[in-house]
Amino acid sequence: MPEKIQLHHPAGKHADIIDKDKYDVMRSAILTCLQNGPYTHKELEAVVIDYFKKNNIKFEGSLSWYMESVKLDLEAKRLLERSKEKSKLMFRLVP
Repeated sequence: MPEKIQLHHPAGKHADIIDKDKYDVMRSAILTCLQNGPYTHKELEAVVIDYFKKNNIKFEGSLSWYMESVKLDLEAKRLLERSKEKSKLMFRLVP
């Protein structure tokens, strides 16, 4: 049985439990992509999907759903932050 990890939510809401392997691969993808950020949510989703394609990483499940869940966990752990810029919500690594 695969190892699981409890996700966290920045607002303290309920968060899911997912496979640790999927978490690790998505966490790495998000953090790598955000090194070139900041990005809007839609832009971040596009660069993460492109990252998986370029690196020939097979991922079982919805990339969008896992990206959102892991992104929220990373926000809760203060590894990335959201901010408003010119009325757009942007995501960036915490300096």
